[in-house]
Amino acid sequence: MTDLGFVHRWVPGDGDASLPTLLLLHGTGGNEADLLSLGPMLMPGASVLSPRGNVSENGAPRFFRRLAEGVFDIDDLIARTHELAEFVGAAANQYGFDATNVVAVGYSNGANIASSMMLLRPGTLAGGVLLRPMVPLEPETPPDLSGTPVYLGAGRMDPIVPVENVEQLAELLRGYGADVMLTWQPTGHGLTREDVLSARDWLAGSGVAGS
Repeated sequence: MTDLGFVHRWVPGDGDASLPTLLLLHGTGGNEADLLSLGPMLMPGASVLSPRGNVSENGAPRFFRRLAEGVFDIDDLIARTHELAEFVGAAANQYGFDATNVVAVGYSNGANIASSMMLLRPGTLAGGVLLRPMVPLEPETPPDLSGTPVYLGAGRMDPIVPVENVEQLAELLRGYGADVMLTWQPTGHGLTREDVLSARDWLAGSGVAGS
């Protein structure tokens, strides 16, 4: 089996064609196994596709380069976003899932490249669960995200992502038509059980399954 450009894991679901494929995107220093347990928690029965970021930051895998904490290499981000979008299409051909029914579940760096995919490659994702995200970039060409369901899970005491940055991302996505749910937890950058339960409940009512 080829790696399709990314080292990755593919875990087929239970065959329910109404369920989306979950694209699991890890944070800095993670890998293709990091979020595998999250898939069944969020949407039991869904297939999961989990790539490892192709960028290394002092040995820590990432999906795109950064110049400093919170300062992104925009040229690299754009190139890596298109690279990941092409991987999703190639994986759909390889594994036989519906390329129009893919929902990203991203944490931190993974959430940021998922946001970038929505902004630069609208239509690649049918929705997103973005945990501890921030604004990745502002696209030159306005995307049409009409009705795209997006969940943003943020921490009020996050030392990495300022509150106003998350609110800016929510407004940016809404401005392009996305249906955004922004949820705050009284915590920092790490994920909590409450994050998972809240995202699971949102997914169940978002319309991405069985739509």
